[in-house]
Amino acid sequence: AGAGSVARPGEYWMGTTGGGVFKSTSGGRDWQPVTDAAFGGSIGAIVVDEHDPDVVWVGTGETPIRGNVTHGDGLYRTADGGKTWTHMGLRETRQIARVRLHPTNRNRLYVAALGNVFQPTPERGVFRSDDAGRTWSKILFRDDSTGAIDLVMDPSNPDVMYASLWQAGRTPWTLSSGGKGSGIFKTTDGGDTWTEISRARGLPQAGVLGKIGLAVSPANPRRVWALVEHDSGGVYRSDDAGASWERINSDRSLRQRAWYYSRVFADPRDENTLYALNVSFFRSTDGGKTFRTIPTPHADNHDLWIAADDPGRMVEGNDGGANVSTDTARTWTEQDYATAQMYHVTTTNHFPYRICGAQQDNSTLCGPSRNPGGIRMEDWEDAGGGESGYIAADPRNPDVVYAGSYGGLLTRKDYRTGLERNVSPWPLNPMGQSSEDIEFRFQWTFPIVFSRHTPGVLYAGGSQLFRTTDEGQSWEIVSPPLGRNDPRTMGPSGGPITRDQTGVETYGTIFAFDESPITPGLLWAGSDDGLVHVSRDNARTWTAVTPPTSLLPEFARISIIEPSPHDAGTAYVAANRYQMGDMRPYLLKTTDHGKSWTLITSGIEGDGEFTRVIRADPERPGLLYAGTERGVWISFDDGARWQRLPVTLPPVPVHDMVVKEGDLVVATHGRSFYVLDDLSTIRQMRPEVLAKAAHLFTPRDAYRVQWGGSGRGGGTVGQNPASGAVVRYWLAQGGRPVTLDFLDARGEVIRSFRSDTARADTAAGTRRLARKQM
Repeated sequence: AGAGSVARPGEYWMGTTGGGVFKSTSGGRDWQPVTDAAFGGSIGAIVVDEHDPDVVWVGTGETPIRGNVTHGDGLYRTADGGKTWTHMGLRETRQIARVRLHPTNRNRLYVAALGNVFQPTPERGVFRSDDAGRTWSKILFRDDSTGAIDLVMDPSNPDVMYASLWQAGRTPWTLSSGGKGSGIFKTTDGGDTWTEISRARGLPQAGVLGKIGLAVSPANPRRVWALVEHDSGGVYRSDDAGASWERINSDRSLRQRAWYYSRVFADPRDENTLYALNVSFFRSTDGGKTFRTIPTPHADNHDLWIAADDPGRMVEGNDGGANVSTDTARTWTEQDYATAQMYHVTTTNHFPYRICGAQQDNSTLCGPSRNPGGIRMEDWEDAGGGESGYIAADPRNPDVVYAGSYGGLLTRKDYRTGLERNVSPWPLNPMGQSSEDIEFRFQWTFPIVFSRHTPGVLYAGGSQLFRTTDEGQSWEIVSPPLGRNDPRTMGPSGGPITRDQTGVETYGTIFAFDESPITPGLLWAGSDDGLVHVSRDNARTWTAVTPPTSLLPEFARISIIEPSPHDAGTAYVAANRYQMGDMRPYLLKTTDHGKSWTLITSGIEGDGEFTRVIRADPERPGLLYAGTERGVWISFDDGARWQRLPVTLPPVPVHDMVVKEGDLVVATHGRSFYVLDDLSTIRQMRPEVLAKAAHLFTPRDAYRVQWGGSGRGGGTVGQNPASGAVVRYWLAQGGRPVTLDFLDARGEVIRSFRSDTARADTAAGTRRLARKQM
């Protein structure tokens, strides 16, 4: 979502997918997050008060309902330009499409809410507040499966509004766009009453309607456009305020994947200029009869704001972020911000290690975990594969990486030569096919995992498990189908108007896989439709060990399986059922190779804290890390009790984590990669330590390396970890004198750091003395 300020031409707002709200005061050249202390997640709508640019309203929850769509928790407002935020209700609406402010009555505002896309609920439709957001009334509602997807106001008369309702929903295996609930409505009394105009003269008179985008021309408010998903869909225009319509454009490129786009915007001064958003960014100068493509920095376009006093100034939102133009879309600002949605994370055996992952609707990436002067955007390299896949670096030769993508694509890339080749296990693109018609199915993001014990053995998880021993030149199938494969879940996706089968809903596949770090050939596999299997003989035979439905209800997605690094019979599972309308966390543990299971989620509380990943610390038994839709959690007692990890991570979906050389590397789905450097203190934290008045933690090994600059982060530069030795200590009470003595092998003091010289911190808690203080 994007918005700007008429009063402040250099000020813009960007609502990200997964990463909260960013603000620019430099005309879009630099952006900073402004909601991390208050809320995060995906943003559906932003509007700036034209009377006071410090007042901004934000509706949470994205409405382009992708397979991993992130929900919101209602409406927020700032009155100080983003420094502080207040929750303004509508928590259960989940996905907010539009926020509209009355131009003269500052107490009146409207919200168009799509509602929960995973289950029927009444918290959807058009809402109105007449007391500046303190209370709300629902003024337009069709049914519990239909929500409001657009709302536009007549600039000459704010009592006149047009709304479009959209019947849509998702399960893990289907997307549905359109139904009897979809339609167009009009009010002339500020929302007290509404008249349906879905079948007005000139609009489709029969058949199912889908998603509909609306626009009113400020230059001629009687001119209204509708971009309609229908068998006879296209751009419809009314020149009599919605009484009658004419289809003036049927170009399929304007309604390609209509559920994902279908938005139109009118130029504020020229009644013949109209913008349409889809894969491409389109502009018409003849009232919508013809459109031409306008280049943008990134494809897949979703939102547009145009300054009312200057049609050449705009901010446009696409799958790469927000771009500002001041010359009517001839040029745009760049997309230099860390808002990538990473699906998974892996690390290499380089020194220093590299971090790799695939980012939604962009490329795969591998980049340094530390770099002289900081980690810059140009330090990252494409790893092959595509936007949705796992990456696996060869443990013996980390310059060779394997990367996946949807459709079963798998590539091998050698960074030394730059050569990349296709090594897909099944080289047929299944795009457009239903799951039941695909011989070998691969999920949107399928596991690619090297054996922990046998060099050169690589696994790929599809509907069956594939294995190669010759770098992908040939593959063997080493399992039967390991999914539930319920016929109810294997049919076509999309519809009822437009099929949409791009691999997101390909179902009945292996979604999680790994080998025991302790026992060679002990293999674990979990499916996207809720089954767990184990092989104890290197994939010759498989045993179903799915947890009982009392612990894990049917059709849970087995997101990650983590075999214990300390006990061969122990494994951990992270699963979720949010696409079934179940937002609870599911973390499970077995200690007997899957014969019995225990639910280990005690302490994980909060809205939407469903789980995607669990990892076991390789050094301290019982120390676990879990990633939820809102952050990272930690358990010191093998999952008996969890607490939120108190670090400065934004409230963002965490899709994957890995422990590497004593660091916790996190893949967020909206704020790129984060690294929690140096877990040594966490590993040593025990009740007896906290009971002491003071405790010195054993530092981890340090490398004598000159990194060439602090790389403190900021802007587009990622932060380096601290150089040299890092000494941490615990103080139960603050304010007491502290001295740290460094001794040589003979016990003689080399150097001391004292609190009275401000070189050692005396505040209570865990403190740090880093090289920069020495």
